[in-house]
Amino acid sequence: MSPTLIVVLVLLGVVGFVVLTYNGLISLRNRVKEALSDIGVQQKRRHNLIPNLVETVKGYAEHEAGTLQQVTEARTAAMSAGEAGDLKGMQAAENMLSGALKSIFALSESYPDLKANQNFLQLQDELVDAEDKIQAARRFYNNNVQSFNTKVEQFPGNLIANAFKFEVYDFFEVEEEAQAVPEVKF
Repeated sequence: MSPTLIVVLVLLGVVGFVVLTYNGLISLRNRVKEALSDIGVQQKRRHNLIPNLVETVKGYAEHEAGTLQQVTEARTAAMSAGEAGDLKGMQAAENMLSGALKSIFALSESYPDLKANQNFLQLQDELVDAEDKIQAARRFYNNNVQSFNTKVEQFPGNLIANAFKFEVYDFFEVEEEAQAVPEVKF
């Protein structure tokens, strides 16, 4: 084999590697963006259910206006954070909203009529379903972020990632306060 042919084959191999790695990074980046969009879709679904839940609870728990106001404010903050596209802000707002919703469900324990109300039960089931879908979307997002970040950080892919300015994504994390069970006092 001639030295020219060897050089051409090596160059083709390097170019092929760069193209395959670059395309793989683009594919993974698009999966991360899709997964983040899925989280937004599920959160929007939850945001749309909340006003109906608040109205149902209002009829039974007039003197619990503070809890209802907290849920309404948390929903507004979560919607605004989602529109802003700031992952950290969205995480904080969604965690606050999850905590506020837990307060409503804890509140329902003190009102047997509310707990038996068909509309409330249906909304509660839909919100639980929405929460499950949000958790699944977050896991899907984090899985894609992990795959993308690994490819960006591992050698030799990191050479291509650095050359084309690919940056790692942050994971979607739940704050410890959002995992705590809310305390309801009367």
